[in-house]
Amino acid sequence: MASPLLARHGAVAATGPDEGVAWHYGDPVAEQRALARGAAVVDQSHLGVVRVAGPDRLRWLHDITSQDLASLRPRTSTELFVLSPQGHVEHAAGVVDDGEATWLVTEASHAGPLAAWLDRMKFMLRVEITDATAQWAALGEPVAAEGAPGGPLTWWDTWPRVAAGGTRYGPGEDVHPGAQRPWRLVLVPRESLAAEVAAREAAGARLAGTWATEALRVEAYRPRLAREVDHRTIPHELDWLRTAVHLHKGCYRGQETIARVHNLGRPPRRLVFLHLDGSGHVQPEAGAEVLLDGRAVGTLTSVARHHELGPVGLAVVKRSVPEDAELVVAGDVSGERVEVAAAQEVVVPGEGVSADRPAARGPLTRGLSAPGSLGPAL
Repeated sequence: MASPLLARHGAVAATGPDEGVAWHYGDPVAEQRALARGAAVVDQSHLGVVRVAGPDRLRWLHDITSQDLASLRPRTSTELFVLSPQGHVEHAAGVVDDGEATWLVTEASHAGPLAAWLDRMKFMLRVEITDATAQWAALGEPVAAEGAPGGPLTWWDTWPRVAAGGTRYGPGEDVHPGAQRPWRLVLVPRESLAAEVAAREAAGARLAGTWATEALRVEAYRPRLAREVDHRTIPHELDWLRTAVHLHKGCYRGQETIARVHNLGRPPRRLVFLHLDGSGHVQPEAGAEVLLDGRAVGTLTSVARHHELGPVGLAVVKRSVPEDAELVVAGDVSGERVEVAAAQEVVVPGEGVSADRPAARGPLTRGLSAPGSLGPAL
């Protein structure tokens, strides 16, 4: 559904997974700078919202997802996956509980399917699942804090902090670029969206579009369900065990793959940050091929123009791609083949070993690779 804020003067509509809100409002560089200094508000009403009520909700969600939710306290933000039996990411959602219901914030295209899957899984438990996207909208704020008691329900994105039970493949929190990106989503009644934005503008915030949010997300190495995830994705490839997986909780669908790759194997692919050559004034689009010596080794999943770094992107490439290799991004732009040079920043190392991987106790199970080997990942 289209946001009423698209009627603002200068608004340019976003496309793809951000359809329904503004890409920018006429000055994307100024909007991005305002967001970076903590003085902006962003219409995120294109996101999906699922509400799970009932006294059994937290234990039930704990049992069927990747996150430890059994004792989640009200107004404490976390994140979860719904995984396939093979450990591939099917759904991802931000999670916050208000004491009466658990709220899941996800991509709009996933809200209905996620609600339907949860409904099929409830059996005789006391839970009630509602796709609340038509009633509730999200506003993005550059704030690193949970919602205050008595205030609107808020999901705080704690990325890149490693949550309890999680682990990391990428940089430590003290040097991770995402540590400089405060971000939270405030849920408001959809009919109050314009008024809530106006109140924040009156307090000094500038209205920004998704050009700004995507540029800062890419800079922060922050994976997104609608961009970095495909039918083969396991969380390790995207360094997403930081916030969305608890490695020490009980059994859930897909747990075997999570534990096996963490303890013994290596992810078959890895997320990289790319500095794209902007000298040709042509920016490839998400979905373009990533090439090494003319051979396809991955896919550009996100692309943005950063107000300081210029054109940047995230890509998922084969783990075997050398970390210092100069890459080329190739795709069609306006019907013409375009190739753009790309320099890597390592997000998930090619070694494919997490920061707290258990020490090996003996020979590895057949089919699993030791660190530094070139054997299969799973």
